[in-house]
Amino acid sequence: MTRPYVRLCRAAVVASAVGALVLPALGGTAGAAAPVAGAGYAAAPSPTPSGDEVRDLTPQVKQRIDQAVRRVMKQANVPGVTVGVWTPDKGEHVRSFGVADKDTGRKMTPDLFMRIGSETKTFTVTAVLELVDEKKIGLDDTIGKYIDGVPNGDRITLRQLAGMRSGLFNYSEDEDFFKALTSDPNRPFTPQQLLDYSFKHPVQFQPGAEFSYSNTNLILLGLVVEKISGQTLADYIQDHILDPAGLEDTSFPTGNEFPRPHAQGYTNQTATGAVEDSADWDPSWGWAAGAMISTLDDMRVWARTVATGQLPDGERLISPATQKQRLTTPPTPIPGAGYGLGIFDVQGWIGHNGSLPGYESLTIYLPSAQATLVVLLNTDINYKNEEPSTLFGDAITKIISPDHVFNLPSQPAAR
Repeated sequence: MTRPYVRLCRAAVVASAVGALVLPALGGTAGAAAPVAGAGYAAAPSPTPSGDEVRDLTPQVKQRIDQAVRRVMKQANVPGVTVGVWTPDKGEHVRSFGVADKDTGRKMTPDLFMRIGSETKTFTVTAVLELVDEKKIGLDDTIGKYIDGVPNGDRITLRQLAGMRSGLFNYSEDEDFFKALTSDPNRPFTPQQLLDYSFKHPVQFQPGAEFSYSNTNLILLGLVVEKISGQTLADYIQDHILDPAGLEDTSFPTGNEFPRPHAQGYTNQTATGAVEDSADWDPSWGWAAGAMISTLDDMRVWARTVATGQLPDGERLISPATQKQRLTTPPTPIPGAGYGLGIFDVQGWIGHNGSLPGYESLTIYLPSAQATLVVLLNTDINYKNEEPSTLFGDAITKIISPDHVFNLPSQPAAR
């Protein structure tokens, strides 16, 4: 069995037996994630706070981080990357490396706007959870209650959509979709068009039977938010998430708009396979699964907010009971990695990664140390079937948290 080589928008999760771990997000790098034996929803154990979970960010440790970042950059041919590590009592380290624009040589800097791909999923699922808290929807409602025409729609629940256990085909793995996108990267897509690419395929398995990362799930959840709230998804996220969290530099674009200054993005997910600059591509094909834009500092704030459900001012964004459900992360085929409701837990690090043509990101939070790691880079070109964002995450966490190494493997789907 083979599947189209569509990395596009990935979101961190596990690779399936035939290939793709859909990792970052925006339409998601295609790839059906691996099946999970059973669908037990036992909550992951809560880590015990400890000051020893992360090393002191001494000058020597910071030097090791910089050396590791440069090594990965050279190894994976990454043009530019920005890295931020923050702890409450062990120090912080923020630094950019390389270039934001290969043509002009403009340097990468921490203030640049970046496309964050599948990290969009954390915002979309947060919107769903807010509506759950308002008792306007229920996680165990079926999607058929809100959206017509969904295969198995009378059985697939909103919880299964958010947890990547719906069985719906990932539209970004569809060959016709890939051709349509790469033949005209500036074309807009509607949510219904994206669903049409998915629904022409049979379901992959019965709801809840397995785990398989699918951007289709998030498109449906985005439509639920719009239907129940009466707002566009972009407006709802702005009013109910970005504004309360103070994320002034995060946005949900409606077209290919991209605030400045931003990094150019470099991808080989093109019609010819040649590397192109994707900064001006229209991300509407990722919509609720991966269209958003942010900055290093905003993602630093969001890392803790999404992992705790608590706003920077101490108020709750998500109730403790609902947040507990989000952080119930059933195991995946990868040892040490689980996936909850639009969020993963890899060796104790909670968060998400994102990948779409030209950009990758990683935003994770280690509750046991209240530590945050954010990585933003301007390429999605794999190195030996590994995503560069994962390579950076692995290399940095081996230094700062050797007992909690972000070692999430990923592999693109084979054509």
